[in-house]
Amino acid sequence: MKKKNLIGLILTVAPLVVVFGLILTAPSDNTGREQIYHARLADPKQYTDGIFVETFPIKKGEYEFRFVLNGDSPQTLGVSLSGTTFSFSEEFELKGTEHGDIGKYYTWEYLGQNKIEILDDQELQITINPHGNVLGPFSIYLIK
Repeated sequence: MKKKNLIGLILTVAPLVVVFGLILTAPSDNTGREQIYHARLADPKQYTDGIFVETFPIKKGEYEFRFVLNGDSPQTLGVSLSGTTFSFSEEFELKGTEHGDIGKYYTWEYLGQNKIEILDDQELQITINPHGNVLGPFSIYLIK
């Protein structure tokens, strides 16, 4: 009887070990890119007079904006960065793309200039203007 329990335990645990081993050794989507800045804006209290402003340090290098959003995100999103030797401003436009023939779904992206180059280490002030849509949630990332 004890031998049957041991065999049953091994047959139960072995597939779990294999699955977890595959998960741990699977290649990841991490491309070695570093997240420099992140803000999740989902509450009107995060804005002052409809504008979000924050300061963060940044080092010299090339960066790219990434967004996590949905159809309720602001249609137009103004993003400005300013520092001692850097200035950037862009009005990103929300675009939805329909997918699927039978079950339709959408993916969302902001169109606009999403790459920047910082020439000197400095403090940057980011200003985010959702043009009145402070209820539309989104996340903004700056990655290196």
